[in-house]
Amino acid sequence: MIMILENTGFRAFNTIANTISLNYRSILNYFINRSTNASAESFNAKIKAFRAQFRGVKNVEFFLYRLTTIFA
Repeated sequence: MIMILENTGFRAFNTIANTISLNYRSILNYFINRSTNASAESFNAKIKAFRAQFRGVKNVEFFLYRLTTIFA
């Protein structure tokens, strides 16, 4: 199917085919095991929100300490 998409000449289909080729294991893993990386994405969002709240932190060691005490 990917070969068919690549040979159509449409760039959008080429983008889709490339995305599927690069991520097919993760895509299949979802359908086989029903597992996602949603928890990791949620944790990353929390870290981003925390960083946005404490912009301009000068003491990186203290920032990492606060991060681990809040989210650990």
